[in-house]
Amino acid sequence: MGNEVGTDSAVAERGLSAADVARRVADGATNDVPPRASRSAWEIVRSNLFTRINAIFAVLAALIFATGHFLDGLFAGLIVANSIVGIVQELRAKRTLDRLAIVSQTRPRVRRDGRTESLAPNEIVLGDVIELGPGDQVVVDGDVLAARSLEVDESLLTGESDSILKAEGDAVLSGSFVVAGWGLYRATKVGREAYAAQLEDEASKFTLVNSELRNGINTILKVITWLLVPAGILSIYNQLTGRQPLPDALRGMVAALVPMVPEGLILMTTIAFAVGVVRLGRRNCLVNELPAIEGLARVDVVCADKTGTLTENAMEVAELRMVAHAGPGSTRATDDGAARRALAPQALAALAAADPRPNASLQAIAAAFPEPPGWQIEGALPFSSARKYGGAGFSGQGAWLLGAPDVLLPVGSPARNDAEALGSRGLRVLLLTHAERLPALGGSPTGALPVASGSPAEASSAVVGSPAEPGIEPAVPGIEPVALVVLEQKVRDDARPTLDYFAAQRVAVKVISGDNATSVGAVAHQLALPGADSPLDARTLPDDRAHLADVVNERAVFGRVSPDQKRSMVRALQSRGHTVAMTGDGVNDVLALKDADIGVAMGAGSPATRAVAQIVLLDNKFATLPHVVGEGRRVIGNIERVANLFLTKTVYSVLLALMVGVPGLIGLDALPYPFLPRHVTITGWFTIGLPAFILSLAPNHDRAQPGFVGRVMRMAIPAGVVIAVASFTCYLLVRPAVATGDVSQVQASTSALMTLIAIALWVLAIVARPYAWWKVLLVAVMMAASFAMFALPLTQRLFELDPGSASSTGTALGCAAVGIAVIELGWWVDGWLRRAKATRG
Repeated sequence: MGNEVGTDSAVAERGLSAADVARRVADGATNDVPPRASRSAWEIVRSNLFTRINAIFAVLAALIFATGHFLDGLFAGLIVANSIVGIVQELRAKRTLDRLAIVSQTRPRVRRDGRTESLAPNEIVLGDVIELGPGDQVVVDGDVLAARSLEVDESLLTGESDSILKAEGDAVLSGSFVVAGWGLYRATKVGREAYAAQLEDEASKFTLVNSELRNGINTILKVITWLLVPAGILSIYNQLTGRQPLPDALRGMVAALVPMVPEGLILMTTIAFAVGVVRLGRRNCLVNELPAIEGLARVDVVCADKTGTLTENAMEVAELRMVAHAGPGSTRATDDGAARRALAPQALAALAAADPRPNASLQAIAAAFPEPPGWQIEGALPFSSARKYGGAGFSGQGAWLLGAPDVLLPVGSPARNDAEALGSRGLRVLLLTHAERLPALGGSPTGALPVASGSPAEASSAVVGSPAEPGIEPAVPGIEPVALVVLEQKVRDDARPTLDYFAAQRVAVKVISGDNATSVGAVAHQLALPGADSPLDARTLPDDRAHLADVVNERAVFGRVSPDQKRSMVRALQSRGHTVAMTGDGVNDVLALKDADIGVAMGAGSPATRAVAQIVLLDNKFATLPHVVGEGRRVIGNIERVANLFLTKTVYSVLLALMVGVPGLIGLDALPYPFLPRHVTITGWFTIGLPAFILSLAPNHDRAQPGFVGRVMRMAIPAGVVIAVASFTCYLLVRPAVATGDVSQVQASTSALMTLIAIALWVLAIVARPYAWWKVLLVAVMMAASFAMFALPLTQRLFELDPGSASSTGTALGCAAVGIAVIELGWWVDGWLRRAKATRG
């Protein structure tokens, strides 16, 4: 079918007809890859309802209901509650993600019936003719029909960072992006046949893959699973071989098994991430990959582009300053120079009109010089972030180039000195030059493209970088400096507060821009960024990674950074143990965004940047970034808090099961398990469930640190051991009185439960630190509810509690006091050791 569409210019201009499109749709030759591979509603319901934990609880609940003690089956409510909460939160997150993904979706420009339309990728059919411009991502595989100095970067597919010049007949692959030039290509492979379709499909899933947090939790659960097996078998054996009636034995067995499973930990993790997605969605922030939320919590360096991030992307021409004399190497006569300067406004208007996809600078020039002279284009040299200049050749007018003065001119040139002086005021300066002919670009084709009607192309906001070294003669010989184009760019109102936030949070900000270093430093100085007084020209940076890491670590403001250097700087920072977030909006930021720990793209940026970034700020507000970082810290910090509670419960439950079961195993009288399933349920309510839900959604501004598993286990294991030992000790101290009739089994169980809940509430109080008024209220309410459970006659009857024995209650409180003192002492010692380690480090 691909041969049905020819490569002649008429076909390239008109594209497919409506009948062609309908026929291909009917044949199934469509780009049927979904715009976002989020889980369906049924998949979400199934994954939350049919879980291993729910299956275990369902079996245990059935055993309890078979005994007729229905109140002991309260824990079965966790199946319903966990499933409903998980389903609701994930569905909310799915709706948010899908809505924002549609807004952020790359919409390629497709020619049909002689007109250009912006279509969703899944509306493309086999044989469609698609336009390409700077910053565009190639969405399906195809063959080039026409090209004007078309340069494509395939590094995201091949790892090779050099851009590849494409001519008519060459193939382009989905997943690559355009760095310079313009072109048309015909779709030859669509849907799942396209080169990058499977990769993109996997990368967009609603998943927690490659999450350090999730990996840590899985590691903990594996260890717990191995502990559960012997503890569970021992509990079953102990309870079923004792002298208790079968219903009581089953109740004891279930009471031992239920609390061993950290049933809420995975749920709370899912909820925290899902709520984070929804909260960020309200700020028009699209999270392409959920682990990005976790990564944000660990960020300690933010690399920010200048244009479009610290400054508004829109510019305006402030001045057109003529160069008073010819530049070095020029052979022009003085009168010819004057004639060139007189043509400068027309040349600028012609250059702006000649570019079908103007960047922000050319848009400003087009607005200032709106009347193109109608010069006939003979060839074009598109602007490139690596070259730092572009231009066009015009019949009878020679070639005109527009680019960076410090790239086109050698050190010492008066025009270059003037540009440096203007740049020191925070202005952006471009040099307009004239030459007899366009510089060669590796034999690139410069033929004009057929033009179709349609809406104007979106602006590309590529920012410049440079291959030249200071002091070296310009790479473009024979040029005549004509004029300096001075552009004003407004500093964003929200930039200063955002930088102040990062400074307060001890997050370093590095400004890495393709603009002149002096100009970048001036903007950074306006924002009071530390290090703004000593901007560094990136062309002087060393190639050696170790030396580069030293420089990038120490300095804060860099200009004339090439795309490859941006990537190298990100990697250099990572080599020093930093977690790096990179913000950008231009095609020259793509490589660095891809390699950064967290890539943040502006919604108005190029399609390629939005495609590779984990997070897209759809409102283009740099001020949204602190909220994004704060959300990441909230999610990770709170998950660590609640993990302490759940795993403490698992530790003391396993140990209690072993302590109760060992006597029967070695031939002594088997001990009945001290608690009933209903006791386990209410303990979970007041010491873990409700507090964990509230704590998981609370504010948390602490930067996440590596070592999640170690920190959680340092808290959970000692606390769990203390609770188990204290509760079992109380049970052993009170139980002999059961044999004499002075204390009932219910009173013995109540005493052990008092000890357990009192210490568990103290663990909650420790986890809630540092205190805020609402945390104090939360702990106080849980303590009051627990006290009421033991004090009220109604709850005493419902939960089979009897605190009537003063001696047993005194024993329980004494054991609890000792346990609390040990846990508190351990908390202070652990804090002292961590502070001492940090001081030594």
